[in-house]
Amino acid sequence: MDLRRRLVVYLGALLGGLLVMAILINLNSLRGDIQAEIGASERLVGVLLDAAQAPLTQPEELKAKLANAGLRHLTISFDTPPTPADAGPLARLLGIAPSTEAPQTLRLGEHMFYIAPNPRSEIDERLGDTVRLCITLLLFFGATLLVAWWAADRALSPVRELEAGLQRLAAGETDAALPAFALREFRRVASAIDALAAALSTSRAAQQQLARQLISVQEEERRTLARELHDEMGQTLTAIGVTAAFLKRNATRLDAQRVTECAEDLRRDVRTSGEQLRAMLKRLRPHGLDALGLASALRELVASWQQRESGIDFRLEIPTQLPELSETAALVLYRVVQEALTNVVRHSGARHCRIGIKLATGELTLSVEDDGKGLPDAGPARRGGLLGMEERLDMAGGSLTIESEMPTGGLHLQARLPLTREQQQEEQS
Repeated sequence: MDLRRRLVVYLGALLGGLLVMAILINLNSLRGDIQAEIGASERLVGVLLDAAQAPLTQPEELKAKLANAGLRHLTISFDTPPTPADAGPLARLLGIAPSTEAPQTLRLGEHMFYIAPNPRSEIDERLGDTVRLCITLLLFFGATLLVAWWAADRALSPVRELEAGLQRLAAGETDAALPAFALREFRRVASAIDALAAALSTSRAAQQQLARQLISVQEEERRTLARELHDEMGQTLTAIGVTAAFLKRNATRLDAQRVTECAEDLRRDVRTSGEQLRAMLKRLRPHGLDALGLASALRELVASWQQRESGIDFRLEIPTQLPELSETAALVLYRVVQEALTNVVRHSGARHCRIGIKLATGELTLSVEDDGKGLPDAGPARRGGLLGMEERLDMAGGSLTIESEMPTGGLHLQARLPLTREQQQEEQS
């Protein structure tokens, strides 16, 4: 049952009950009015019969009977014309004027009966009916408010469960632990919250995996840097130290030719050390990634992979002029290409790889396509390097799409980076 149907059922039951109550109240009021009318008529007939049959030798007794008869709508007086009856303040409020006609007369023997209309009883009867109707409406109004409040409170009570479930998710729990709801609307909301919890759990797991991947990459980079410093620069610096020590020990005995050779050795070793240092710094963070520097850095990156004899033919296609990117966007683009090429070499088993950059309205599109094995059967899950690329692009306002099922096989990775207004103007110019 949905919320609308439940509210309609509750309010319909209330209205039906109140309608039955109003009918019973009106029937009871009608019964009392009919009984009052019949009793008054019977008393009037009895008084008239007593007056017709009695010798009327006791007029005071007959007057007492008329006074206590409890007649309705009529005033009957004996031997004395009645005074005009006061209909009361309600009649004056409604504009009902007292009757100005002369009372009707009825002679019985030597005595005269005066009969005049009296609207007071009818007004009192209508006033009582009006009061009962107002009381019924007040009861109806109050009961409607109470039932509407109760129905809404009962129908919306699952909102507290939904709020508690969202608070549990915000506190870091993986499950909202929502109960089974009877109403269809809340079942849909609970289903959406469960889907949100699943997505949030997946996102947290991916975040933890990315953090572990980041730590692993940092440690691997440190080990690589330490090994290169020890194996390459360490040896070069050792050679420089040995040559310098040799010059120090034999400075007075060496001829000019020998000193010149030692100087050349020192110069060569210093130059080699500088080249090794620049290579390490470039690998850690490329320098000068502006429009011209980015294109040059990408060409050098692709060329370095081509020179490693990995068995893959790399081809780079970029525009003749790239727009001026921010340092963050240029670094993100460079790192995405770097990670994509690393994945191609390590996992794809491809023979050809094409890297292309295109400029469209408002965005720069990077495409890396290979003819290798593609993604495993588990599907294009964002993990490891793919997750890192997606996170980098997301920080720069970009997006990543992956297409694994292609006619030629392999994997097609496409990254989009938005261009600022100044970059778009530069692109159009």
